[in-house]
Amino acid sequence: MEPISLPSHVHYELLLQLLERQTLFEVGKTFGLGQRPHQREQVQQLISTLRKALAQQKQLEDDLQRLNIPIEYRWSLNSSMEAPSPSPDITAG
Repeated sequence: MEPISLPSHVHYELLLQLLERQTLFEVGKTFGLGQRPHQREQVQQLISTLRKALAQQKQLEDDLQRLNIPIEYRWSLNSSMEAPSPSPDITAG
């Protein structure tokens, strides 16, 4: 049985850290804490949505494990079977 491809949890963690540690701070700094609460709320909603997405993925993982369906965590859209393409040597010349 072919494994089901799912995003690696690190993708969610990276986005959450970026939004919580930088974006939220920068929105507050740019607009001031009392001004433009709509933008701050938008960032908070985005954070909440990502947390829900991760929780839903974990539920799916639990369901797949109960059904003995293998999971393959993916870091990119590239197939894990493909060999990485060599990077060009910029010092050659």
